[in-house]
Amino acid sequence: MKFRQLLSCFALLLFCTQFSVAQITIQGKVTDETNGEELIGASIVVQGTGDGTVTDFDGSYILKIKDTPPVNIVFSYVGYADKVIPVEADNRELNVTLGEGENVMETVVVEASRISDKQKAAPLTVESLDVVAIKETTSDNFYDGLGNLKGVDLTAASLGFKVINTRGFNSTSPVRSLQIIDGVDNQAPGLNFSLGNFLGAPELDVRKVDIIQGASSSFYGPNAFNGVISMETKNPFYTEGLSAQVKVGERNMLNPELRWADSFKNKDGLKSIAYKFSLSYLRADDWVADNLAAVDGTPTPAGNPGGWDAVNRYGDEYNRINDFSDANNTAILYGPEAGLGILHREGYNEVDLVDYDTRNFKALGSVYIRTSPEKEDLSPELILGMSYGAGTTVYQGDNRFSLRDITFLQPRVEFRKRDDFFIRAFTSRSNAGNSYDPYFTALRLQDRAQSVASYGGKIKQYWVNNRIIDRMVENGYPALPTEFIFDPDTGTFIAVGFDENEARQWIDDNTELLTMWHEEARDAVTAGDGTESNPGRLEPGTPEFEAAFNEITSKFNNEEGGTRFFDNSALYNIHGEKRFDTDFAEIITGASYRLYTPDTRGTIFSDTAGIKIRNSEFGIYTGINKVVQDGKWRFNATLRADKNQNFNMVFTPAASVVWKPRPNHYLRVSFSSGVRNPTLSDQYLSLDVGPAVLVGNLGGRDSIVTLESFRDFLSGFLNKDLLNYINVAPIQPEKVKTAEVGYRATLFNNLYVDAGYYYSVYDDFIGYNIALDIEFDGPQDFIPDVNEVFRIASNATETVTTQGFSIGTSYYFGDYYQFNGNYSFNSLISDVNDPIVPAFNTPKHKYNLGVSGRNIPMGNGGFGFNVNYKWIDGFIFEGSPQFTGLVPAYGLLNGQINYTLPKINTTFKLGATNILDNQAFQTYGGPRIGRLAYASVLYEWQNKK
Repeated sequence: MKFRQLLSCFALLLFCTQFSVAQITIQGKVTDETNGEELIGASIVVQGTGDGTVTDFDGSYILKIKDTPPVNIVFSYVGYADKVIPVEADNRELNVTLGEGENVMETVVVEASRISDKQKAAPLTVESLDVVAIKETTSDNFYDGLGNLKGVDLTAASLGFKVINTRGFNSTSPVRSLQIIDGVDNQAPGLNFSLGNFLGAPELDVRKVDIIQGASSSFYGPNAFNGVISMETKNPFYTEGLSAQVKVGERNMLNPELRWADSFKNKDGLKSIAYKFSLSYLRADDWVADNLAAVDGTPTPAGNPGGWDAVNRYGDEYNRINDFSDANNTAILYGPEAGLGILHREGYNEVDLVDYDTRNFKALGSVYIRTSPEKEDLSPELILGMSYGAGTTVYQGDNRFSLRDITFLQPRVEFRKRDDFFIRAFTSRSNAGNSYDPYFTALRLQDRAQSVASYGGKIKQYWVNNRIIDRMVENGYPALPTEFIFDPDTGTFIAVGFDENEARQWIDDNTELLTMWHEEARDAVTAGDGTESNPGRLEPGTPEFEAAFNEITSKFNNEEGGTRFFDNSALYNIHGEKRFDTDFAEIITGASYRLYTPDTRGTIFSDTAGIKIRNSEFGIYTGINKVVQDGKWRFNATLRADKNQNFNMVFTPAASVVWKPRPNHYLRVSFSSGVRNPTLSDQYLSLDVGPAVLVGNLGGRDSIVTLESFRDFLSGFLNKDLLNYINVAPIQPEKVKTAEVGYRATLFNNLYVDAGYYYSVYDDFIGYNIALDIEFDGPQDFIPDVNEVFRIASNATETVTTQGFSIGTSYYFGDYYQFNGNYSFNSLISDVNDPIVPAFNTPKHKYNLGVSGRNIPMGNGGFGFNVNYKWIDGFIFEGSPQFTGLVPAYGLLNGQINYTLPKINTTFKLGATNILDNQAFQTYGGPRIGRLAYASVLYEWQNKK
């Protein structure tokens, strides 16, 4: 009932009569007076104020004037003379042409970089990539180009899956950042986060990408925790015509795209309906994750004769039962087990388990209907849209996952009026297709041959039965002792005349011999005898391996005993907002409601035995924007309240002040807050990954034993006093508060500077406890029954603080050239000992340096280029236990050249990322990312009817 009352109040606010205000609205187009081409990004400013706007992609604009007419409007664009036009009260439509002029670089060059006054005055740190920058990016796709922006971290887990993050606590599961396309959240409903642009918008339809850095829940709702990636697609009313592009490149890359948009006029000759559709297809050979170095922190180094736990080899993990080293029992050195050391099963390399044949298909279609065509650009619009994505790629989370034949469907309906109101509803539905867990697959394949304990026991038996110790002695190992004495202090027998240090040194110096004997034993043990009880190791490439692999990955990872996921989850969302322009200020109010309906049949969540999971949340917010002294001061305050059905209501306030001491100089101070509701995984996860069960935590757990203390118990002669029992409280939302100061300015008419500092405080971080549920049969029992080993979602008890600084500059020179650079610093301030706190996973230092040229006259066309160098400081990336380690520092040189022939509407482009092929890891456990050279042809025909 309360929610229905809330919706009723919101509907009343949304459609009530707007407060009266003395203002007029001017609209029109800005074009080139010579050829009539629309000028994109031209600046329109009310003279003497900071109020203004920039033209859209067909040269159109809408400008609201609050001052009493007459006023003077200044139109400017790089390479053109300024034009000042007086506006009277009845000048509702104003189309302007600009011509070439002299000395224009002194006044309007910065506007041509698409840095609008509105962006300069933004209270938060915002980085943008517009349609021109998208065309000129050095990367093979616009999404990768976002990684060159100030303060932005781009992590490549595979060729098809890229992660954008800002301000620390990076993750290959980007749950702390929100990605929206035309205001629509494009997260996968079951996973609760976006798969980068794999299921996003086709490049030809992207108008602009804004990255809002820092806590933004007050403006964008829950999960806008560390930032928002906001994509805006092109409106077909303004971008009619045909666009087609083909990219080819290394790794067998093929990426064709097509976009078509058109409009219809009513009987009065006014545009009333427009539509568009876009198609995109990507085919490429993915980067191979083939890091066979030992996982950081594991007890066995690479090169160990008995094997080691390699980063991208699965099923070879350390198991204490197969540890025959002398760490706790020096008698092994002079017994028949000498030289065994630590044993690891062979495991399977990722390349033998993962589908690296990347495929991605995206389709988007929309119909835009003007309900009042006579108002043209000011008309409300009804939008009916549908987007579809499908493909195959590799995703990295707790493990590496092979996403095969996944699909994503997202219908949308929206009714809106620009800068006035909108009400938007959409649903998202995903299907996991034939996706599976390669790590768990490796364990299933291993167990078909023999268990971990059986493998170690057979290797040991072979070693002893074949008297490997005698071969060691023949090659210089110390002769075995014949006399022993009892040491009462240690309670053990000590060999007389046997030099233990000499024995250890021999083992260290004779790795090749020991490796040869270990291979002999391994070959004998894994050969099998062809029987069903002892089939032997399944070798990749054999028919037996393929049959077993296909069987395991085709069965679901529930009672069927396979490793495939079932995910047919959905979410439903409705969101509305209304703006009121009053004599005092602009007031914004809105509300949203969301319902998750996961359906995984027990392969991911605990929805088995007829259990249906439903999770809903709603939020309401209101804000006020106040501009005083002709734009010299701008004040903003927002308050939002969000309620998830399983948690208490959380409030996220925000406030900011922007001061314009003189033209083109902006100083900003802001406070913002964010909240992240526990994901469906944090609440309902129930996933067996072999060594442990990953579980959600709505109810909490009592009397569980920490993993560290259980290890101490095993190595401490089963001393029960070493066991640490803990209680874990039910999971709660995590929160952040951020204070930020910044400065943006245009200096010397051709240098743009944007700098900022932030300080953040985090509470109730969501992380994980790894623990065991054990039980002793009686007080005299020293060997417990281990009921379950699990990783449980938990909140940290300690407060975490971080800080960061960033500065970006753009220097324009000549008529066509630009130097740009940016530097970012991010640091974890607090010294936190709580293992639950998620890893910072962010380089302390990084920078970009670039030089570019745009539209340089050459022959019958225009030449352009862009060269960028990026350097990333080394940092520790902490993911799952398998994927935690050092990402070394690396540098990347990217570049592109392009040539445009306006007469045939075609642009040719050659480029490459990582030109020097400096193969580097961007995430621990991911692939080495090398060079990717490409060539593209872009055709754009604009329908100017």
